[in-house]
Amino acid sequence: MDLDLTGRHALVCGGSDGIGRATAHELALLGAEVTVLARRADALAQVRDALPAERCRTHHALVVDMDDPGALRAAVEMHVAAHPVQILVNNTGGPPGGAAHAAAPEAFESAFRRHLIGGQVLVQTVLPAMRAARWGRIVNVVSTSVREPIANLGVSNTVRGAVAGWAKTLSRELASHGITVNNVLPGYTRTGRIDAIVSERVARTGESAEAVIAAMQATVPAGRFADAAETAAAIAFLCAPAAAYINGVSLPVDGGRMASI
Repeated sequence: MDLDLTGRHALVCGGSDGIGRATAHELALLGAEVTVLARRADALAQVRDALPAERCRTHHALVVDMDDPGALRAAVEMHVAAHPVQILVNNTGGPPGGAAHAAAPEAFESAFRRHLIGGQVLVQTVLPAMRAARWGRIVNVVSTSVREPIANLGVSNTVRGAVAGWAKTLSRELASHGITVNNVLPGYTRTGRIDAIVSERVARTGESAEAVIAAMQATVPAGRFADAAETAAAIAFLCAPAAAYINGVSLPVDGGRMASI
């Protein structure tokens, strides 16, 4: 199986922590040159410096806020002019919890700006190099809510569904250029995002964190939360040469929690 990414450059968003950090590590292990992108300079520098360097000794950190599309485009354009990107992992933190009917319109606007507009800016910025190489991988880290909406995550459910539709459309538009576009749908994963969801449920229900976690894990046939590295392994595979004919899919990594086929 060809998993070799030597000579490829990956841009991993949300690379300072969680799934993004784990994905950067996996891609570097496969030989890719990696740029981690997030808004926390100190954390990004630590991630970059800890990336495996046996097969590629040059990795980068790009400090920019996904909530600012103009700054995002400018920073990434400057970076890819010197370091063309063939792999984009589009990953960013999810919106706060709450019911859809109670959310302010501004909450939807903010979520769309970060997840959909930010993703569009990134794709447009890295696409010329992918087309020139006639090789590219775009993987969006989304959520199982694109198939089964999650209770009390109204804004997130809405924007995640939009991202999935956008990605499927891109997959059909870009396939003839040797570019695949896929989504990974993480289930409950040990990250800061799961901590926020647990905290929100504790505040809403009055239950203890232990009780909330136990109830969440009881819905997962595997009986546990995922480690970020397990989700990152699926992302890395979709970026590899071996996955060249996998395009337009939304791959759950959820321990079997979703009931749908």
